[in-house]
Amino acid sequence: MEKAHLKIKYLYHSGFAVETQNNVLIFDYYQGSIGDLKKSPKNIYVFVSHSHPDHFNPVILEWQKERSDIHYILSNDISVSPTINNLNVLAPYEKIELGSLKIKAYNSTDIGVSFLVEDEGTRLFHAGDLNWWYWIDTKDEMAKAEKEYKDEIQRIKGEDIDFAFFPVDPRLEKNYLAGAKYFIQELNPKYLIPMHFTDSPEILEYFGNEMRNSSCRILKFSHKGQELIL
Repeated sequence: MEKAHLKIKYLYHSGFAVETQNNVLIFDYYQGSIGDLKKSPKNIYVFVSHSHPDHFNPVILEWQKERSDIHYILSNDISVSPTINNLNVLAPYEKIELGSLKIKAYNSTDIGVSFLVEDEGTRLFHAGDLNWWYWIDTKDEMAKAEKEYKDEIQRIKGEDIDFAFFPVDPRLEKNYLAGAKYFIQELNPKYLIPMHFTDSPEILEYFGNEMRNSSCRILKFSHKGQELIL
């Protein structure tokens, strides 16, 4: 990746709009403004990692009334009408190519999938609910969560990742950074964008401070509508 030529807009929670030279990629829309889709000259692709309501808002399906050419890339745990135009459903480890996009689904440690998307030479990874869900629990449950997460990261290992959107969830308390830290350690993305913190943006400062010596640059989006051009 020489220069990404991206505009990234934080929508809310795990939702982002990523604008490349020719495309707009919308991930896990829950709330927030996406602007007037009808006016965009670019191709629009809408990704949904799983059916949890904080990642899948059915209003996205109404957007096709404004733009009949929108493409949807949904996890196979989501039930929608098969009459939706340009509908693509992916299970873990399936691949598709749409226009200039190369898309591969990886697994999640909750439900649904995570997405690796290559567009114009830039590789984006949106984790969905893939995380080390390191709740304070029984030793067996904690060991199970660790194994499932680390096993999936090893399946992803070897992929070049420029931008990773990854959960940093304050509900995990002192373990909030375990998943992201291991992801960076094993996969070495160039940039990591924390998400899934809802209304606790202070976690971004804690995480950024913890990772200040990392070779991975942490990009922090703290409020709805915040944009960054790279």
